[in-house]
Amino acid sequence: MFSKFKSTPPVVHHPWDANPITEFYDIGKQVASCGPENVWKIHDAYRKNDSKQECSVFIFEKKIAEKLHKPKRKETVTELLRNSIRTLERLRNCKVLLVLHTVEECADTLAFATEPIMTSLANILAFQAGGAPIVGPPVTGASVPPGSPSIKPQYAKEHHFIDLELRYGLLQITEALAYLHYKMNLVHRNVCPSSILLTKRGTWKLGGLEFAETVLDIGSPEPMPCIPWTSRFSKMVQPNLDYIAPEVQQSSVYSVLSDMYSLGMTICAVFNNGRPLIQANYSSSNYAKQMEFLDDQVHLILPRIVTGLQDAVTRLLARDCNQRPTSQILSLIKYFNDLPIQTLQALDVLLMKEPNQKSTFYRTTMMEVLPYIPRKIWWQHIWPYLQMEINMGEVLAAVLVPVMYMVKNSSMEEYEFHMVPTLKDLFASAKSIQASVTILEHLECLLEKTPRDEIKTEVLPLLYNAFDSSTVQIQSAALDAVHDISDYLDEHAIRRMIIPKTRNVYDQNQGDLHIIEGVLKCIECTLDRLEKSQIMDEVLPLLWDVRLNDPKIAVRVVGIYKLMMTDKKYGLTISLMATRVIPLLMPQTINPSINLEQFTIIIEMLREMFDLVEKHQRNKLKADIINLANANLERRAMRHQISTDNVQAPPFNIPNLRVEQRKTSSAEDMARKNSTGSGLLGSWWFGNSSSSQDGNNFLRVASAFSNRRLSDNTLITPKIRIAHSSTSSPGGSPGSGAGLPTRRHSSIGPQERRGSHVNLSPPTGGSMPNSSSSVPFLLSSSMQSIRSRRPSATLGGSHGSGLLHQLGSGMSQLFSGRS
Repeated sequence: MFSKFKSTPPVVHHPWDANPITEFYDIGKQVASCGPENVWKIHDAYRKNDSKQECSVFIFEKKIAEKLHKPKRKETVTELLRNSIRTLERLRNCKVLLVLHTVEECADTLAFATEPIMTSLANILAFQAGGAPIVGPPVTGASVPPGSPSIKPQYAKEHHFIDLELRYGLLQITEALAYLHYKMNLVHRNVCPSSILLTKRGTWKLGGLEFAETVLDIGSPEPMPCIPWTSRFSKMVQPNLDYIAPEVQQSSVYSVLSDMYSLGMTICAVFNNGRPLIQANYSSSNYAKQMEFLDDQVHLILPRIVTGLQDAVTRLLARDCNQRPTSQILSLIKYFNDLPIQTLQALDVLLMKEPNQKSTFYRTTMMEVLPYIPRKIWWQHIWPYLQMEINMGEVLAAVLVPVMYMVKNSSMEEYEFHMVPTLKDLFASAKSIQASVTILEHLECLLEKTPRDEIKTEVLPLLYNAFDSSTVQIQSAALDAVHDISDYLDEHAIRRMIIPKTRNVYDQNQGDLHIIEGVLKCIECTLDRLEKSQIMDEVLPLLWDVRLNDPKIAVRVVGIYKLMMTDKKYGLTISLMATRVIPLLMPQTINPSINLEQFTIIIEMLREMFDLVEKHQRNKLKADIINLANANLERRAMRHQISTDNVQAPPFNIPNLRVEQRKTSSAEDMARKNSTGSGLLGSWWFGNSSSSQDGNNFLRVASAFSNRRLSDNTLITPKIRIAHSSTSSPGGSPGSGAGLPTRRHSSIGPQERRGSHVNLSPPTGGSMPNSSSSVPFLLSSSMQSIRSRRPSATLGGSHGSGLLHQLGSGMSQLFSGRS
């Protein structure tokens, strides 16, 4: 029930809906107007087929003629416009408006399609004419009729010409007239701003052939009769009075030179803020009055005209038509003779040339001239032609040369607005080998202009796919591109994409020196962002596998080694230098093809490596010596710790033996005892009073040092006085004090024979011999001999018993005397 309240968008009906041209084109908004009284409305349009070709559709609404004119003249206007389109279709020249679709008609409209049109010169000059004119006619009409240049039409367009744009545009119209005059035997008869159209490529095209007439002889200046402008006819069916030549209006004749006058008046309007020198306001009488002051008006306007055109304009506006230059002569003046102009002219006709001619033009001529062409002409005139060539793909590689120059020298805004849509399609499409190489060679400038978020999706896939190509030229260009764009590659892309693909390219082309050099350049520029493990597993084996016979390759490898020596993170150890690198580089020092500079680079690297090896090895060997010495010291310290000298053994006690601190010297003790008058004992004694009192007549042992071994202890033995007895040892005289007879014990060898002639009695003077070593030896050896001597080995008979008796008696007397 609520459906009736729903609002539906109103259906828009256009005057051209019934025109058959809508079956072929999608018609958009109106962008300009042209023709007599601006009766043609120009709309943007696209062809409906798959190509979606951009174009413009011109539409004439018949009701305009019905409103302004009597109904019986409606057909006159329609027929005039219809014939003009048919005339345009016959003309095939790049300076004349190109018709893409013939005229289509219905009850309400006429329509035809052309190349894309930006605006008309009349629309541009109408916008400029809004201000006060710089130079105006001295006589003006009382009223300004609708459609005059002083009133802005609905589609007036703001546009400011630059010098090159004006020169090239005026030259195009001049050449279009030359084509009509000398090729087609036609006189235009209505050269004015409303007949000149500006395409979206920036070129000026001549149209508006509603009043064109044929001449008898090609280019003949001979006048032909015609009807002058009159108010009796509609303005739509007559040329623009402000631009009509004097001979047409005053003498009713025309010639090819009449068009040259109209061209001169158009030039003045361009430099006079859109206003012509004569503004008749559709009045023939005003025209006649202003024509009398034409020379003065020309003199006033000349300072505003560029120097190169002043003389030409003066001659073009001469009243005598014979003084006017022809279209052919005008096109040869110095003002139009310029290299950028010539290049733009060649570009206009280039589509009709052979592919090899196109390639030469784009690679040489275009590249020489581009730096001298303003940016406005780039995007307005040159880029549309290049776009067309890119889409055609016939000479894509050659076209990309100027395209990449424009990419490099354009701003970010210009690149994104003009070029990105076309280049995106190019990147995704199939390309020739040379075209792919050209793109890779200029990949850096593409990355500079491409937004960061589109680099990975739009540009870098070109590089990755190039590595996978089976063509050597593309692989080589990809390797060179990595060196140029390494700053735009992240570590993940380098480690996972670039290095593995680089290794694959090397494996496929190990005999190609250019490929190998590219691989080494690629490794050198990405080395600092590789992991050490990847360097050890992939980079170093590749360097060892590269053949160094070519000096350029050897120098490139040396450069990589030099980089790796700057930091240990690259994994180039001293061991690898000595075992792998130096043996590979050393033979290259005597390479027959090496030059002095290359030799110097290699030999300096070898010296640096030798110095590092020497320093490292010398320090290592010195360290080994020090470590060995330290190890020996540690072993000695360990041996000392576990030796018996440091073992804490329990005290060794000899039964019934006392150990005392050994005196400094036995001789000193004896001297001290003797000096104190100790009698016969001196310093040698078996016991003291305390020991006697204790009743312990045991031997005492004195020790020289606290840590002296027991084997160094000596027995302190007293001097024994032997009583004089006749029963002393044989061979001795009683009382002589002679010692025991010499006797060798049967249990010891001859080397241990001891003398028995020991004088046990003190010598004269009452002191012992001054020898500290003889007494211990004597006592220890003698007492041991006495103790161990068997009964059979002692002195036999009464001699033995007598000796013992005497010894015992002496000892008794000794101790009794001390007590």
